[in-house]
Amino acid sequence: MADGHRPGGALVDERGNVVGVVSAKLNASAALAMSGTLPENVNYAVKSSYLLSFLESVPDVASKLKEASVKEKKFEDVVKEAEQAAVLVLVY
Repeated sequence: MADGHRPGGALVDERGNVVGVVSAKLNASAALAMSGTLPENVNYAVKSSYLLSFLESVPDVASKLKEASVKEKKFEDVVKEAEQAAVLVLVY
């Protein structure tokens, strides 16, 4: 994208569970032209449930998938865990 935004980051809930993967960002200039207002921080994500079957089909990945967390966590801990869990995926 022209603004340097790269889709694909994890969208996590307050417990650190991945609930989606960011797939696109709203074009602010197009929204401004259509609505007359400038939107801020509007992104779109694909639900993680759509990606789970793919991840489970990759043996090296499937063994590393974790069960969903129900434990309450501090925001700072959720951010730290999400940063440590992020990986680059290249598809050819």
